[in-house]
Amino acid sequence: MSHKNRILSFVIISLLYIFAAVLGISVYKALPFVPWLSLLIADLAATLFIWLATLVLRNASVYDPYWSVQPLVILGLMLFKTAVFDLGSIIFVLVIAFWSLRLTGNWVVTFPGMHKQDWRYDQLQEKSGRFFPLVNLLGIQIMPTLIVFACLLPGFYYLMLGGGVNAWTWLGLAVSLGGTVLELSADAQMLVFRKQNNDPARLMRTGLWRHSRHPNYFGEILMWWGVYIVLLSAQPQLWLTGLGALINTCLFLFISIPLAEKRLATYKTGFEAYRKETRMLLPIPKITKSTQT
Repeated sequence: MSHKNRILSFVIISLLYIFAAVLGISVYKALPFVPWLSLLIADLAATLFIWLATLVLRNASVYDPYWSVQPLVILGLMLFKTAVFDLGSIIFVLVIAFWSLRLTGNWVVTFPGMHKQDWRYDQLQEKSGRFFPLVNLLGIQIMPTLIVFACLLPGFYYLMLGGGVNAWTWLGLAVSLGGTVLELSADAQMLVFRKQNNDPARLMRTGLWRHSRHPNYFGEILMWWGVYIVLLSAQPQLWLTGLGALINTCLFLFISIPLAEKRLATYKTGFEAYRKETRMLLPIPKITKSTQT
């Protein structure tokens, strides 16, 4: 795909997301419900708009930036709605903004253009056939939107409660920030590796990837548990809001990682040995029989 066509793809997607944000905010302001329910409905309205765009453009990957744009829009909106600009609230939203910009930036770097769709979506399209538009709506878009919204609920309540800072708040912020830095480092290392290596069968076994098969996923998991800790620092009674972080963790452990590793095993040289010698998430050396002897 030409450079001009890739730029055109970015322009089209940017315009779509600007409209989706305006639509979501307008729906939120028009609804009379409690804030979290109004936000959820507005979030789903924006998701439906992006889904329609994926049908018109015939590419489900148009939804991919939604995962990182959605949290910043929602929590930024909440910060200005509550108008409580205390130290904890400001730093919390800045951490979310850092995470959002990192993930969106990684998408920008790796986005090939409108001509290519994520390989997982291709598999779903092949298996579901004419039912793919429905699979696209429910599985590729609605489900992630709901999961991210559930992950955001602790942050939403933290801002609605007026923020505040104590030792647990700093711990939660540190966990989220540490997870984001871990993701950033892992993605940067992988990007350099891919630029310097032309063999798709070669494994990345340096840096964070030397001891962890998915350090970027580990960072993403840490990010949302940190958000949960931030809320607990202000309101421990809302412990059930940790369900979002738990679902997100399970999504990686039982869906995303198994799918990725199944695919990697088909073309990466020595992947089975790599899997046995490394940990799934923690980027620390794994003690095996060979290392003990």
